[in-house]
Amino acid sequence: MIITRYLSRQVFSTTLVVVALLTLVIMGSRLIRYFGLAAQGSLDIGALLGLVGYRLPEFLTLILPLGFFIGLVLVFGRLYVEHEMAVFNASGISRFHLGKKLLALTAFFCILQFVMMAWLSPWGNRRFDEVTVTQAVRSGFDLVRPQEFISSGVYTIYAKSLSDDKTSLEDIFFYQQAKQADQSDVIIVAKQAKRVVNPNDNASSVDLYQGRRYSYRAGEPAYVQAEFEHYRLRLEPEQEKKIESQRPEAMTMQQLWQHHKANTQFMSELGWRIFAPFIILVALFLALPLSEVSPRQGRYHRLFPAIMIFASLIVAMMAVKTRISKGQMQIWIYPVILMTYVFLAWLIANKPWQRKTVKHSNHLANGDVA
Repeated sequence: MIITRYLSRQVFSTTLVVVALLTLVIMGSRLIRYFGLAAQGSLDIGALLGLVGYRLPEFLTLILPLGFFIGLVLVFGRLYVEHEMAVFNASGISRFHLGKKLLALTAFFCILQFVMMAWLSPWGNRRFDEVTVTQAVRSGFDLVRPQEFISSGVYTIYAKSLSDDKTSLEDIFFYQQAKQADQSDVIIVAKQAKRVVNPNDNASSVDLYQGRRYSYRAGEPAYVQAEFEHYRLRLEPEQEKKIESQRPEAMTMQQLWQHHKANTQFMSELGWRIFAPFIILVALFLALPLSEVSPRQGRYHRLFPAIMIFASLIVAMMAVKTRISKGQMQIWIYPVILMTYVFLAWLIANKPWQRKTVKHSNHLANGDVA
């Protein structure tokens, strides 16, 4: 029990540190991208944290297996470098016995990975899609940038200048395209425009001052002109619909199961959520032999090649997911990939090629040369 607690605590703490660092790097780069969109006016600054937070569970489903594997390699590498593994071996405890003592922690991370992939990540993707759609259908007034034509739906707006609080426009041009063939297009030019805040109204209302309104139909020479001192304009939003994402990544397990036979993309996503958590179990099998180093080599000697081998497993699973979604492979390829890497871990651990070399050297030393 003491050894189990010791190893579990070391692996758990190291995994948390690695996952936190990887998350910080990945989410930081994503946040910088969103800041760029917000600076261009394509994204509301208030939605930044929501967009990043909703994508976090999906990113963690890829970061957690890698973080767990790196944590295992670092901890077992330290055991070799600090001669603790030699003490364990002298006590009759091999690295495989140590690996068995980590099965409970591995099972915990597998369950956590499955929960994130089956529930948290789809929920985050659905919320992310809702925020994205909401940002995409914002009214043109919210998107205005000085001296640029901004289009949003049927509206096109140009403003010579814009106040810092985005509540007042100067020298504006407004164009509204007809929604139906029997309706007229509208062009409005005005000296000033101010936002009208109405919490009970989903539409965006704007008060225009000192301008002219033109109404016409394409292909007809006649038009209607009207001058005004004050004119209230309603920018009607798109007809509100229940936002239901059709992306497989945003669907629930029940939805995927109901439609997985009719759509290869749904089948691919369902298989990914079922079999991908077992990557963490394979990480344990691979980390035990790949972390073996001599004290002179250092604990980081095999870290990079070990990461490359494990990363190839994740890349292979994602490539299979893409192929299945295109109907080029079947869902049973997922467990085949996992078992292939388990067999690879067995080969690295047992090194049968070295046994043949040692046996052949013994024959030569004894004079058994054919």
